[in-house]
Order: sequence, then structure tokens, then C-alpha cells
Amino acid sequence: MPPEIAQWFAGRGWRVRRHQAEMLAASDAGRHALLVADTGAGKTLAGFLPTLADFTPSRLAGAPPPEGLHTLYVSPLKALAHDVQRNLVAPVEEMGLPLRVETRSGDTPSDRKKRQRSRPPHVLLTTPESLSLLLSYPDSLELFQGLKRVVIDEVHAFATGKRGDLLALALSRLQAIAPGMQRAALSATVADPEEFRAWLAPWGEIDAVRLVEGEKGAPPEVEILLSEEATVPWGGHAAIWAIPQLYREIKRNRTTLIFTNTRFLAEYIFQELWDANEDTLPIGIHHGSLSKEARRKVEGAMARGELRALVATASLDLGVDWGDIDCVVQMGAPKGSSRLLQRIGRANHRLDQASRAILVPGNRFEFLEAMAAKDAVDQGHRDGEDFRPGGLDVLAQHVMACACAAPFDEAALLAEVRSSLAYAWLDTSVWSRVLHFVATGGYSLEAYDKFKRIVRDDDGEGGGTWRLTHPEHAQRHRMNAGIIVDSEMIEIRFRNGRALGKVEEQFAASLKTGDTFRFAGMDLEVEALKDLELVVRAAKRSATIPSYMGLRLPLTTHLADRVRHMLVDRAGWGRLPDDVRDWLEVQDWRSQMPGPDNLLVETFPHARRHYTVYYTFTGWNANQSLGMLITKRMEQRGLLPGGFVANDYSLAVWGLKPVLDPAPLLSPDILTHEFIDWVTDSHLLRRAFREVAVIAGLVERQHPGKRKTGKQVTFSTDLIYDVLRKYEPDHVLIEAAWADARARMTDIGRLGDLLDSAAERLVHVELERVSPLAVPVMVMIGRESLPQGAVDDELLLEAEALAGAAMRVETGAEEEEEE
Repeated sequence: MPPEIAQWFAGRGWRVRRHQAEMLAASDAGRHALLVADTGAGKTLAGFLPTLADFTPSRLAGAPPPEGLHTLYVSPLKALAHDVQRNLVAPVEEMGLPLRVETRSGDTPSDRKKRQRSRPPHVLLTTPESLSLLLSYPDSLELFQGLKRVVIDEVHAFATGKRGDLLALALSRLQAIAPGMQRAALSATVADPEEFRAWLAPWGEIDAVRLVEGEKGAPPEVEILLSEEATVPWGGHAAIWAIPQLYREIKRNRTTLIFTNTRFLAEYIFQELWDANEDTLPIGIHHGSLSKEARRKVEGAMARGELRALVATASLDLGVDWGDIDCVVQMGAPKGSSRLLQRIGRANHRLDQASRAILVPGNRFEFLEAMAAKDAVDQGHRDGEDFRPGGLDVLAQHVMACACAAPFDEAALLAEVRSSLAYAWLDTSVWSRVLHFVATGGYSLEAYDKFKRIVRDDDGEGGGTWRLTHPEHAQRHRMNAGIIVDSEMIEIRFRNGRALGKVEEQFAASLKTGDTFRFAGMDLEVEALKDLELVVRAAKRSATIPSYMGLRLPLTTHLADRVRHMLVDRAGWGRLPDDVRDWLEVQDWRSQMPGPDNLLVETFPHARRHYTVYYTFTGWNANQSLGMLITKRMEQRGLLPGGFVANDYSLAVWGLKPVLDPAPLLSPDILTHEFIDWVTDSHLLRRAFREVAVIAGLVERQHPGKRKTGKQVTFSTDLIYDVLRKYEPDHVLIEAAWADARARMTDIGRLGDLLDSAAERLVHVELERVSPLAVPVMVMIGRESLPQGAVDDELLLEAEALAGAAMRVETGAEEEEEE
């Protein structure tokens, strides 16, 4: 440890943590490193210690400081990069190190981006997308040739997805440019460190990655909030019943951070809190659709301790170091123990101080989920997503970026791509198809000049040098490259030009002049919709909140299994609130409990229809898919299905005829017949194709001085999709779209596991009326298309009526009299 760093720690009254010293030692030994340590353990500083050490006078020994770009820091969030810059500048300045630190993201001004390529800082804080764009410039070889280190923060947040694919390809490219470059990754919530070591390492060199485990911190203090009557609602998600108690909690604390799972709920909860804010406390809101100015303003206010509460989405999940947060509140179900642990860690953010968190369940199943998540956090159990093969659309984008930088040798680039875990599987056949797509758009599109982006200079077998067909393709690539393909967004501005943020185009199109809506905590009136901008002015009180089409957070398999075990752990019911315990006891008496070893299916009549409820615990995406498939199979069997509704835990399907035997509806062959037909004919594959077409560069959203609307992008991709399905069904992007539709949009893996075991695990219970466990999903019928939280009060009223029938327990005489 250089004495300058040791003295800086001592001057702050800190000690160098063991894991911090080990990260420096791993770097000095020339090894890559993965650090897994609790929130507040000083992970970010540990990742940067080797960089700081390289610039200390004792290590420089009179030599001038290194020139050029020394360290890249990659984070999943812009807010995290800016927060790290604030916290990194302090030790640099206090130690007097000759080290310049800057950020680079989509929000960085273009003149600064240009200057960073010609005169780079020593440390550049960026995102995977911005790094990929940097690699697309001809001067990238010179920019990165002296790179010593890459630090990847919160690696669990993106390594298993497409952003991780893009970063893995960028790491391979950087390693080829700077062979001595060291890789370091940091996380507090990695479930399987060995998988992440393999992802971080160049392919086949896992032993080159040292696993550093952090010192254990104080265990978090987690409580589950109940209403003042100690009851838990039957239905709903927004947990509005908790607002008065939540407001009192805010008044008790210096700062409270309130997490929601969607942008709609963030606006909704913020509005409810503001209505309760009789003391006019400073309360803020933060989510990804707000303008960068609004986000920076809120982040700065939090850092200065000026806010008493902040309502946020996943936009603040990761790494933001605000030490004055007393308490974290999770509104609604946490959906995963790792996600909950990450959010809890925002409180106190000190290793030796317990983080305090309050979970606020919206309904009874969410209460069980909150209990399961709390138990997992208490026991230190984490969950996470599995790694899967890298996406072909991401690979196509990377190939184009490499061509924009310089002509590339086909065989050399293939070897480079294969050096990452995500693409180690890539064979020459698939590689050739990807190159052919980037070069021509594919067999069906190669007659069109607009798709001819690269060309090979010779026809050597399995080799040759590829280059751009025209320099303008480089500009078009940089304008359109990226991995995150949100629904098309419309900018919200006041007449004076002040930007507020963005709403989805679909929502904006539903508005007309004079309509009002609520956004960023303000009531707004529409003046005009023009040129992809929604011009607004201040309005009186408004009830409408924009609803976003963002993906729902999936219930993890780990948490679902814990809930199922709780349901059959009758001895453990004693720690539940009275109404929740009664709910389970009546269910146990009248029907059966869905446990880890069975698949409970209940059938019963209600309101002149016949219902079947499947307790799958596979998450909303898989249940939605299963509902589609079951109703199709019911049609084929003449059961006259009427519809279905799903939540994370169960699926309710209704029709005019009863399902006497549910087993044939759940046979695994449903995934090889009905599934393929349904996905092929549904919007799912079209939506997936739109995303991969944009990522792969086949369809461009942005042109010089003009941006396509969402309708224009959809029209273009639908047109190409129809052509490819008819004339080239094995096109590389059709294959990529299928992979997306199977994995992300339908959660086909969990669905397949459920159906494969359904025959042995199926337990069918025929009932005369609705069961207690079916009430939470039944009350959603007719409201499934509405935003979560919008109808909670109405839901609660209907739930109480339905629950009356579900919870009624008759004696034999009473049953006879009723008949």
C-alpha cells in the first residue's frame, strides 16, 4: 500500500479493509479480479485503488505521471457514474494526485466527447453503450492502446443480458488493443461467483481471475409494515393504505428512500405522498423518463441532504452513495432477494451500520413474498438470472462498430469474439451468416443498396478483410447504436423550451389539446403535440398519470420456491398476521395448499361461468403465455373459453363449460404445437423482431436532423418481418427474435420446467365456489389492462365481497340448509 494512500485512510479515521488491500495485491500480481462485498464495504474505492496507487509519488519515484487513458470505469447507470465521479474526486484532490477524472454518457455534450477522444482524461467513467461507440472511431486504437485497467461496477446488473453481451465484446476488443489490460468487476449481490469469474475472464482463463470476498458487514434490519388494524389487503399492488404511516415514517427520519417497481407507481405514490404532505416537507421523485436536468437536480439535492424523502424506481437501485439515508422503503413486492438486498443497501451505506428497510406489501401474496425475501436477506441467500448465449443482434452491432473503426480481418475478429464467454459457442457457419447480414441485410434484402454496409476485399475461404462500403455508414451507425430499445418516447416541454422528460408515444397520442395529466409531480395541460414534442403548461389538479409499457420485474425462481415452502409450513404460520393465517387455514380446510412438490389446480363455478385456477408460481410472463396456450387448447376441445388473468403466482382461466380434467391442457407438447403457432402469429415475435432489427442496425431510428416516430419504426420492421418470414424464415434476425421471444417475453424456460413435471405433480381439486387463495387473482378480472395502482380502492371493495364467499366455513347443518 503506497504510504500516501495509507495516510489518507488514517487521516479520515478509516482502516484499509482486507478486501481493498487484496484488490490492490491482485492488480500488483497482474491478475484480473472479481470483488463480492456487502453494500457500504468500499467496493468502488477498492476497484480504483490500483489506479490511485499508480499515480502516487512513491510509486512514480520521480517519473512523470502516465499519459493518456489509464482506467475505464463502466457502470449500468448514468447516475452511478456521476455519483462515483463526485466520490472519487475527493481522495484524488486530498492526496494531491495528478489524476483527471471525467464521465461520458449519452448526456455528455458533443464537444466534450470529441475532446475526450483527442485529449482523454486518465480515468473515464462510462456505460457499455458509450464504450461501444468509442470503439467505433478510427482513433480508438490509439486511444486505448495504453489502457491499463477496466473496472466494471454492479456487474450483476447487466452481465447476464444484452448489455452484458455488448460489454463482453468490448472487453475482448480492448484486450486485443491493450493485451496487458486488467479487468476488475464489483458486486454486492452475485449469487454464483464462479459464473461471473468465467464471464469476466478471457475465455478459458478463469484461473486468471482472483475472487476477492469482502468483510462481512452489520446485518440489515428489515420489517414488514402492516396497517394500523394489523390486516393485509386481499388485492391491489400500490399499497396506498400505507401512505399515512409512510408519511409519519418520513417525518421521523432525516431522509427516506422509497422504491417502486414501475415508473407509473413512482408518480402515483409521489402524488399520494404529496397530498398527505401537510408539513410541506421537501419530497422528490426520480425515474428514467425524467429529463437529465431534473434527475441531476434531484441527485444533487439528495447528496447535499436537502430532501426528506425521494420516490424512485430501479434508476437508483445501484451503488449511489448517500450516507444520510436512514431508511429504505420498498412499495409492493420485492420480486427477488438480490434486488431487495441491493435496495436495502442504499440506507446508511456503511459496512459497520445496519441498513434499515421497510417492506410494504400490496396484498396477501405479496406479504408472503415479502416474508420470503426478508428470510432470504436474513440468511444471506441471493438470487440472479442465468447466463445465456450472446445475442446475434448484439454481435451484428459490434461487427459494424469494428468496421467503422478500421477494416478488419475476418478470422482475427472471429477469434477475438470467441474469447468472451458469451460468444465462445460461435461456429464459423453462424459467424458467416452474421457477416452476410451486416454486409447485405441477408439473402432477401441484398438487392437493396441501403443494406450494403460492408464488403470483403477478397474471396479467400474463411478469411479476407472487410471494410465499410461508404463512410456515411459510420455516422449512421453511431447515431443509432445501442442496446436499450424502449417504447418510442415523446419529449415533454414547456413553451419556453424547458424539458421535463418523456412519456410513451402511445400515451401522448391519446391526448388532445386541453387534456391534463400528472408528470414529475406537476399537473400539466396539453397545448400541442408537434414534431415529436408534447408542449404543455401548468394546470389545475389532474388525475391522469402516464402508464408505461416497460417490462414487469419477474419473480425469481428462488423467491417463488420460498413462498411455496411457506405455504405448506403449517408450523410457521404462527408468525403471520391473524388475517393471513386465517386465509391459509381456511384454504387448507376447504381445498389444498400449493407446495414445492405439487401443481395445484382448482376448478369452481362463479357468476354463471366455470373457472380454473393454476397455482404455478412461475411469474407473470410465463403465466401470461400459459394462459394464451391453455385458452387455445380449450377452444380446440370445445370448452368455450372466455379469457384469463394472471399474476406472478397463479393463472385464472374461465369459460362456459367446466374443465373436468386439466391434465391434457398442461401436456408438454403444447410448447411444440400451440406455442410455435401462437408466437409466430402473435405480436410477440413482431415486437421481438422490432427490437433485434433496431439493435442490429437493420432499421434506423435516427437520421441527420430527423428521428423516426415509433409508428414509422414499427411499420418498417413489420414490412421487413413479413418479407423475411415468407422468403427467408431462417434469417439471422428471425432466429435472434425467436431467442428473445422465448427467453424474455414468455419466460419459456420456467414454463417448460412446469409442463415437463405437470403430469406427476398435478393435484386437481373440484370446489363448489371460489377458494381463499384464488381471490387475489380473481379480483383482477376485467382490470388486467389497467395500470397497477389505478384501481386499488375498487379492487379492495370487490375483494372483500368475493372473500366473503371464499372464507365462509359452514357446518354440515348450515350446508344442508343452504342447499
